[in-house]
Amino acid sequence: MARRDAITGKGPMTGNKRSHALNATKRTFRLNLQKIKLMNEKGQIITVKVSAKTARTLRKQGQSN
Repeated sequence: MARRDAITGKGPMTGNKRSHALNATKRTFRLNLQKIKLMNEKGQIITVKVSAKTARTLRKQGQSN
């Protein structure tokens, strides 16, 4: 899955870019993806791509390294 959070499944969103004259053109809001290391049930360390908000939540809960 390209540009998608591996845990929450969040993906890019679309919206409008607005100029000073209020002209609207389509744009994409991409996720701030980070690579983090997690330990699975077997004790192996795996690397996953998650959004910065998900990484912060995992860090606060003590899940990531």
